[in-house]
Amino acid sequence: MHKLKLIIYYVLIQYLPHSRVIRFFSVIRLWYVSKVLKIMPFDKNSKFEYSIYVSDAKKLKIGKHVRINENVFLQGEIEIGDFVMIAPYVSIYTKTHNHSNKDIPMVKSGVTNTQKVVIEDNVWIGRNVTILPGIKIKEGSIIGANSVVTKSIDAFSIMGGIPAKLIRKRQG
Repeated sequence: MHKLKLIIYYVLIQYLPHSRVIRFFSVIRLWYVSKVLKIMPFDKNSKFEYSIYVSDAKKLKIGKHVRINENVFLQGEIEIGDFVMIAPYVSIYTKTHNHSNKDIPMVKSGVTNTQKVVIEDNVWIGRNVTILPGIKIKEGSIIGANSVVTKSIDAFSIMGGIPAKLIRKRQG
């Protein structure tokens, strides 16, 4: 039954137009991912835009008042807190390709074990950010556009770059 629910999501629900066209489309997507896939609460303040990849959605948990924009890639075991903003084209990975043995072609080397990604409350992730496996982004942090997050991030940090580095701490 879960596979049928995912098929309906991937074939129909995720391709409903953006809420800028008609807000009701986001409400339908939000209803589906909360009531059918059960990955987040149904919250009128949340947005779940089009073309969001949710993997098999079994280990994906999303909090309340969360805004996830279009073309976001969410792979595997991810926990997203409350009041989180995720801009378009963000990719969050929980595993990657093995590449340690140079005698085996990488395409035949398999993948690493899953490493959970945690995004705590009140985090803003900018456009086109990539978050690698095993990362924890603590409360109140901001990740600048086009950054690659390779290490966990302390609370109230503003990060940017490739790899993401501390720009400054949020004050007040």
